[in-house]
Amino acid sequence: MTTDVNKLDTASLQQYLATQIDNFGAIDSCEKFAGGQSNPTFLIKAGERKYVLRRKPPGLLLKSAHAVDREYRVMKALEGSPIPVPKMLALCSDDSVIGSMFYVMEYIEGRIFWNSTLPEVNNTERTAMYDEMVRLLAALHSLDLDARGLRDYGKPGNYFERQVTRWSEQYRASKTREQPAMDTLMAWLNANIPADDGRIALIHGDFRFDNVIFHPTEPRVIAVLDWELSTLGHPWSDIAYQCMQLRLPEDFIIPGLGGCDRRALGIPSEEEYLARYCQLTGIDNIPLWNFCVVFSFFRLAAILEGVYKRSLDGNASSTKAVQYGAVVEPMAELALKAL
Repeated sequence: MTTDVNKLDTASLQQYLATQIDNFGAIDSCEKFAGGQSNPTFLIKAGERKYVLRRKPPGLLLKSAHAVDREYRVMKALEGSPIPVPKMLALCSDDSVIGSMFYVMEYIEGRIFWNSTLPEVNNTERTAMYDEMVRLLAALHSLDLDARGLRDYGKPGNYFERQVTRWSEQYRASKTREQPAMDTLMAWLNANIPADDGRIALIHGDFRFDNVIFHPTEPRVIAVLDWELSTLGHPWSDIAYQCMQLRLPEDFIIPGLGGCDRRALGIPSEEEYLARYCQLTGIDNIPLWNFCVVFSFFRLAAILEGVYKRSLDGNASSTKAVQYGAVVEPMAELALKAL
């Protein structure tokens, strides 16, 4: 067994997966994917087949973080639903196998886009891809929770109140230096939490282009990945989070559309994107929009501080993690400007 976040004990893994997956061949290689900042993810090649393994990082972790078992549960529940997900193959809660909990799922061949300007495609396909994203988000928020066995997947009560409390605690637990804008932002959010309006849906929590796989040649999503932050919550937080990311500068460490000529790229404006979401979900508007966007900036900043702290502790999933420490305060400042 190894505690290195970038390596797997292939001998132990081979023995375990041979008992869990039908016709599992001999492991030829385990290669860690370069992307992702939270749960280390590996491509496993065994004979003629490919699999994806996603594990909880070894070492001391923040409370409730890296819940790969929740990821497994929600994707298992979504199989056969309007939301495409990879087939779940095995969940292992025995830390003795590779050093931490993990699950294995099928490998999906397709396209992942890391830049929201989608420079790899033309305007027609770009427009269709953005429409596909908002269509999927609306479909996700319209799922029948009881039919999917997910009614108990989140806590009851005011979602935003719980989330502001949670991420304030997470930020303080991983805080590495004084950042005045983050303190100001937390104070504003706590003073402006909206009343609970009763809306509840399955939310992804990190819905963006690099967390979905598009068909190899069509502008169609064939798999939605990275459900670590999924829960039952307010659906508008999901659409706000995606639009928050699209507001980031194009040259930011997380590239957005800020400053881009969307019309020239065939990408809808934020107003058009929201109007399409409202049309698909049968609502007139999103009155909590400003709060939702500001909250999204804060939550992402808190997440990035956690990523940076893990890089200092030596158990971050990516070598890029250390760079995120420099953008936490600028993220909070962008949130304050959004006020």
